[in-house]
Amino acid sequence: MSQTPRRPAVGPALYFTLALSLGAYFTFAAVQGDYGLFRRVQLDAQAEALDAELATLTEEVAWMQNRTRRLSDAYLDLDLLDERARKVLGLVRGDEIVIR
Repeated sequence: MSQTPRRPAVGPALYFTLALSLGAYFTFAAVQGDYGLFRRVQLDAQAEALDAELATLTEEVAWMQNRTRRLSDAYLDLDLLDERARKVLGLVRGDEIVIR
């Protein structure tokens, strides 16, 4: 009885290589891709920074609205009006001494 030479099993090796390549690709895409974990962390940090900026701007808008309301015709704060006139126009009262 003579044995016939066996051919190498290319099919299972090709299948294993293809499965390993696809697994590596999808793992890389899940970590590094446009919708991956690193991008998610980056977007979360950017969202936190924007939330902090929004809080700062909200406080600034509230401060400006308060000052605007205090200088309106409906509610006039004389101390604030005096302060603004002194700062913007350089006004002083007659009984004050200006030192430069």
